Formats: sequence, structure tokens, C-alpha cells
Amino acid sequence: MVPITHTPILEPIDSPPSPRETLPTMYDLPSENPEDPGLPDVFHNLQPYLLSRTLQLSAYPRNNWFAASRLYLYYDVNRPFLQISPDWFLAVDVPLLYDGTELRLSYVVWQEGKSPDMAIEFLSPGTEVEDLGRFYGEAVEQSASQPPAKLEVYERYLQIPHYLVYSRYTQELRYFQLAGGQYQEQALNAVNPIVWLANLEIGLGIWDGVFEGIPGYWLRWCDREGNWLLTDTEQAELQAEQERSAKEQEQSAKEQAQTQLLQAARNLSATGMDIAQVAQLLELSAAQVQALQSF
Repeated sequence: MVPITHTPILEPIDSPPSPRETLPTMYDLPSENPEDPGLPDVFHNLQPYLLSRTLQLSAYPRNNWFAASRLYLYYDVNRPFLQISPDWFLAVDVPLLYDGTELRLSYVVWQEGKSPDMAIEFLSPGTEVEDLGRFYGEAVEQSASQPPAKLEVYERYLQIPHYLVYSRYTQELRYFQLAGGQYQEQALNAVNPIVWLANLEIGLGIWDGVFEGIPGYWLRWCDREGNWLLTDTEQAELQAEQERSAKEQEQSAKEQAQTQLLQAARNLSATGMDIAQVAQLLELSAAQVQALQSF
């Protein structure tokens, strides 16, 4: 007789919850710090606004990228309350709204599932050392107790592919691209686009113009040929101007046609033709010929 063995029934093992379920979300982390200093100048408010309003990504629908300025960005899962606030950053392949429904209070990397694809800092005397790090040109001592500087966070923790810094004081733009885990400074073009970001299919240049009533040298997006991308307001103004021009051309064409008909009617009348003959030759009614001759 063959002995019958019984295979023990194993209890199903629940898979461990994902970090997205167990780690702090943007609702758990502060979105502002009263001790933070304010923006250093109005430029730091207007320049990000111009970047966001002119950004057009042909490879990504509008609901599949997110851009923000001075929004807290939480980046270290081991120290979840450690944050940084880029002057401007862009993340593609993430929804415009958090989980597709909510305005963001902050950008939490372990909740979003990816780091930003680009960060831009606007240099000021108080921030250029932190923004440039080892590219500042002078050795800078940093205490071990201090949080990492911005360049280190972008390079080491977030691995952001494109990092740019711009000084409105010197109109100098610098571009650092991640290669082998470290930033390498890239040579810039002499003309627009000064920087061409191939994977995003967009360029960046320095525009000498007036934005929000203020003249200056502004960072602005452009296409491969260096044509500046327009804000929604500029697009509306351009469309209105094109419509006005089209109406003016249409009116001018009508007036020119009427003038030509009038001259033709006068020329025919001068030969001795009566109104009926003139009307027949010009394919007009007698009343139309009389109206023309009354001008």
C-alpha cells in the first residue's frame, strides 16, 4: 500500500506595500517654511513665469508634463523632510495634476516615480556658490552638518539630465549635462538656440525684449531655427492682428475692384454707349451702373 503524503497548504503571503504607500506624501510634508527668505528680486518671479508661459513640448501632450518655480522638491527617501526649491524645473512623463486630480503642494520624488528632467537656477550674489558648486571657480568649504548644495542634489541625488544657470547681471547662460553620473559643462552655440535640448525638441536662448512691461535680457524658449515661442497673450495678439490684416486686405480688394468697375463704366460711357449696353458688357445691372456713375 502506497503511503499518502499530504502537502501542507501554504497561507498566501501578502506582498509588502510599495514605498509610495508607506512613505510620506506631499500631504504629509510641509509646503512652505516661514523661516525661508523671500525671493531676492522681481526677476526671480518674472523669469520663471516667462519660461512656463512659453514652454511648448511637441513630443509631450500638455497633460503629461509639469513645470514649477520655487516649489519644494523632496528628494531623499532616507531623510524625507529634506527638501530643495529650484528656481524653475520641468518633469516630463508625469501628469500635470498630482494623480491626475490634485494641484501639487510639493514635488515628492518617491511619490511621483521620477526626478525632474531639467532644473534652472537664476544666479544672485547670495546663491551663486550653492548653485554652481565646484564650477564656481573657487574652493568652497561646506560643513558636514549642512544639507547638500543645489548642484550636489541635482547631480548626486536626483540625477537631473539638464542643469542650467543664468545670470541676469552678465547675461551669461551655462549648461551642465549629466554624463556618467556627473555634470559636464557644455559649449554653447553663438546664436539662437544657444542651447538645443534634443530629447525635448526645444531650444533656449537669451531674448532682448519687454516682458510684463519690463525691458531686459530674458531666458526664453525657441524652436530649432531660433524663433521665439509665444506666450498665450502674444498668440492671441498675433491672431487678432492677422484677422485685422485679413479684413483690411479684403476691404482694399473690394475698393480696388469697385474703382476698376467705375473706370470701366466711365470709359464705355465715353464711347457713346447707353447704360443698358454698359451694364451688359460689365455683367452688371443698370442700377449698378447708375450707382457706379454716381460716385
